[in-house]
Amino acid sequence: MRPLELSVLVVIPALNEENSVADVVRNVRSAVPTATVVVIDDGSTDATARRAAEAGAEVLTLPYNLGVGGAMRAGYRFALDRGFGVVVQVDADGQHDAVAIPQLIAALDEADLVIGARFAGVGEYGARGPRRWAMRLLAVVMSSVAHTRLTDVTSGFKAAGPRAVRLFADSFPAEYLGDTIESLVIAARSGLIIRQLPVVMHERQAGTPSHHPIKAAVYLFRACAAFGLAMMRPRTPLEEEA
Repeated sequence: MRPLELSVLVVIPALNEENSVADVVRNVRSAVPTATVVVIDDGSTDATARRAAEAGAEVLTLPYNLGVGGAMRAGYRFALDRGFGVVVQVDADGQHDAVAIPQLIAALDEADLVIGARFAGVGEYGARGPRRWAMRLLAVVMSSVAHTRLTDVTSGFKAAGPRAVRLFADSFPAEYLGDTIESLVIAARSGLIIRQLPVVMHERQAGTPSHHPIKAAVYLFRACAAFGLAMMRPRTPLEEEA
């Protein structure tokens, strides 16, 4: 069955995103009307859950903050339990353009995991200084692991096909940067085919992004550590569907 014919679940992990989550849900529902949208309320202390529900999303509320990795693992398990064939991850802050979701899903025709890439020649989104250097270094290293050219390995905008859904429902990493770097390592070492698709990214609708040099340096260290730890994990065998 082709990806566009499979049931689609759009998972939106959200922590205190009351000012943007409703617009994100509405944009996703407009872009993919046949998809089910679930917001994983990751221990929010504001009105995130209520505004997501009012916008038409199903809401899973975690008892406390688990981070994006923990929220996405819950989303993948939800997808597997409900029989969804495709999972699309979308941020709750409005950076990801929902219009690109059908393209990501269509690209699963030749891949198990498709990354919506910021630095692949489309749009004007950019990162500066040490953070951008870290992203470039990680992209080069991950490209060798995945055996394909990747330019944006920290993107949270991804579509996963049936094999990836089954793998991630059981082994999606919950650690810092696990939802991006470590999950790609797990996917690649499990034999999944990873590809990227150039997409436009927007500035976040609410909150303030951080570009402080010290935080960028910490990001570089933690990102490299996450990659190293991921490479030391035993390979995860992929159970094929009976």
